[in-house]
Amino acid sequence: MVEITITEAPGKWSVRSGGAILGESSNALELREGDLEPVIYFPRSDIAMAFLDRTDKVIHCPHKGDATHFSIVNKSSVTENAAWSFEAPGKDTAGLKDYLAFYPVDSIKIEQI
Repeated sequence: MVEITITEAPGKWSVRSGGAILGESSNALELREGDLEPVIYFPRSDIAMAFLDRTDKVIHCPHKGDATHFSIVNKSSVTENAAWSFEAPGKDTAGLKDYLAFYPVDSIKIEQI
């Protein structure tokens, strides 16, 4: 089994798309999974959910559960399936409930501020 650790992400984090700030948080989490790059998860309460539309895409992870996907829709663009959320995470990742992560694509900037 791959080791998964979830810790508080240090400092304040932001996520932007198409020039729009989607959110800033001092309560972000960092997930580390095996040799993969760390992933920053933002509390939904710190994200402008009005910019996100739920899609039909769901990916199953045997360790974390089903990842529901969202597209980012703003005035200048639509980024399909740009974010995901484990709405019913597994017991080892229960802390991810009500958090979102974003794919690191060119149109999305995730940074510590």
